[in-house]
Amino acid sequence: MSDSEYAARRDSPQDQVRSRLGAHLLPGGQETRFRVWSTRAAQVAVRVNGERHQMEALPGGYFELVLPVGAGSRYLFELDGQPTPDPYALFLPDGVHGEAEVVDLGTYQWQHTNWNGLPLPECAFYELHVGTFTPEGTLRAAQERLPYLRDLGVTAVQLMPLAAFPGGRGWGYDGVAMYAPFAPYGRPEDLMAFVDAAHGLGLAVFLDVVYNHFGPDGNYLLSYSPSYFTDRFHTAWGQGLDYAEEHMRRYVTGNARLWLQEYRIDGLRLDATAAMQDDSELHILRELAREVHALGGRHVLLAEDHRNEPSLVTEDGLDGIWVDDFHHEVRVTLTGEQEGYYGGFRGGAAELANVINRGWQYEGQFWNVTGEEHQRGQPADALEAPSFVYCIQNHDQVGNRALGDRLHQMDGVTLAEYRGAGTLLLTLPMTPLIFQGQEWAAGTPFPFFSDHHGELGQLVSEGRRREFAYFSSFDGENIPDPQAEETFLSAKLDWSEPERGEHARTLALYRRLLHLRRHDPVLCQRSRQFLSAGSREDGQVLWVQWRTPQGQRTLVWNLGSQPLDSLGGLPVTPGAPVMLRSEDPDGSPLGARPLVPGEALLLGDPA
Repeated sequence: MSDSEYAARRDSPQDQVRSRLGAHLLPGGQETRFRVWSTRAAQVAVRVNGERHQMEALPGGYFELVLPVGAGSRYLFELDGQPTPDPYALFLPDGVHGEAEVVDLGTYQWQHTNWNGLPLPECAFYELHVGTFTPEGTLRAAQERLPYLRDLGVTAVQLMPLAAFPGGRGWGYDGVAMYAPFAPYGRPEDLMAFVDAAHGLGLAVFLDVVYNHFGPDGNYLLSYSPSYFTDRFHTAWGQGLDYAEEHMRRYVTGNARLWLQEYRIDGLRLDATAAMQDDSELHILRELAREVHALGGRHVLLAEDHRNEPSLVTEDGLDGIWVDDFHHEVRVTLTGEQEGYYGGFRGGAAELANVINRGWQYEGQFWNVTGEEHQRGQPADALEAPSFVYCIQNHDQVGNRALGDRLHQMDGVTLAEYRGAGTLLLTLPMTPLIFQGQEWAAGTPFPFFSDHHGELGQLVSEGRRREFAYFSSFDGENIPDPQAEETFLSAKLDWSEPERGEHARTLALYRRLLHLRRHDPVLCQRSRQFLSAGSREDGQVLWVQWRTPQGQRTLVWNLGSQPLDSLGGLPVTPGAPVMLRSEDPDGSPLGARPLVPGEALLLGDPA
């Protein structure tokens, strides 16, 4: 479908308003239009503040009614007499099985209206989970920590999913009411205040959204119509979403517009886009990209996608991709791990250099991991550095481990190696992502947790064991129970740690690196054309070099087991000054103290 054909087909803003389902205040705020689409129900009513009102049946399976009620009213639909929550609700104060609240999203008084977004090349992401980022676990409490993030030097906050999900705690990837912020985190205006405050501090806000499946508890779309879903596709989480069905398509595209327009969020991270299967003429990913970019400003759309497909950017129009290969090579280099998908990586300086040079490791090679054998990936020559989102930790790579242990807590990984990995991550021109607490080597784990009761809770817990059965650690008896409250509580960050010992030392390094990333005339360049990487002949040392019109920088990372007291065999100009050492805040010359195993060294222009 061409751009002109798409523009002709696309709903106008007026049509988007008229076609909204759920409850929407009319101008003036004194009346609310209730609108339902159902292929199952012959009669639909709405119960508002305890009073039942029959809705008018319209052609095409629609039911509509305008009532003289305003914001704050509670309502619930009845389908053929059956009370049924609204999957389009803008707020569900009592949870996904309860009444919805009529919300006026236009009453919040925005303070920082001159904010114009942040282009992807300027983003350094900090991924956080609202429920565990602070002791309180709320948006208001997280907002109070925003000055800390600004001072750290990150520029964009990546929120894990906020769409309403069942229970009182969870990661958020089992959302079922995509338009309603999760009530235990706060009200809609609390999210707006968080975004507003972030913008006032120069921080962009991104949101993780899940458009590939719905959670197993509280998905009421099926009660309205089975047409939202299809048997043509299946995902690891159940029945596939039918993006070819116009109401499901609008549910997704309208949700993206809600977060970006009403909440003024700067960008979206699309969860597991490989699972967003669509046989429509215009793939849903391409339509999302067009919808988002048609809003104007600097809105950014990122894909979490393991396939190494540059077409997500070059053809579908997304802005960037979360890249697994860099993380996996770093982890295998430091741990030697070979279980599960880590078996597709060899680790070591040469493999890391290849990932950095090529963007990702797999460009069509055979992926020989048991049960997943296929040709994986395409060359990424057409992508610039910011389109690769790199990390050494994220919620999945920590939380999908049996104990939720962090990289520096792995057997055999030293703090020197951990800090060296962070130095590599934050000096590369690719877009970096830090997971909450990573910057101080947090001692708290991040295990998987949810709040499903009874049989469903047991099934979810057992399903986790099966999903990651290729990791031997999931065979143990001491795996935290995902449904236990203490598992959730164990993931809460300890904010006294950053002031102490090795935590403080690691935090100081991250602050220094993020400062250099933004202000150093060479490291602030975001192009792969200036970048090259390689390894010493013995495979014990990784080097990365930047040659730009503004100067030259060289990173040396000692991956061997012995101290490094010479830069022989490396492309380093004699006399190049030391800018930073990951284990030496004073930046001592190599001649004064060798590079210890795991330590990274950053050199500047020759003197």
